[in-house]
Amino acid sequence: MKYIFADNLNTAVFTTRFILDFHSPILYVYHFKEDGAWQFSGIEDCDEKDFRIISLEEAVNIDNSILTIANLPLGYYACRESKNSEWIIQKLEDQ
Repeated sequence: MKYIFADNLNTAVFTTRFILDFHSPILYVYHFKEDGAWQFSGIEDCDEKDFRIISLEEAVNIDNSILTIANLPLGYYACRESKNSEWIIQKLEDQ
């Protein structure tokens, strides 16, 4: 089965410097309802200064297992314990 994002792969998404610079695994994926934005982050606590903007395609290149949650609905997030764990999908509380 082929998974694809509804968004164009050139779409700007948020990630963290920990994922880009230190190769931390993507453990949390948020798909915000208010603006449709995607955020890919790890276990680290982050401040505004820790976030970076990359393309959705770059996020897929970092970890192609995010393709399995490409259909994550607006207002939901997916999390997992490790890079090899199954994704758990939940509704964002304030969405």
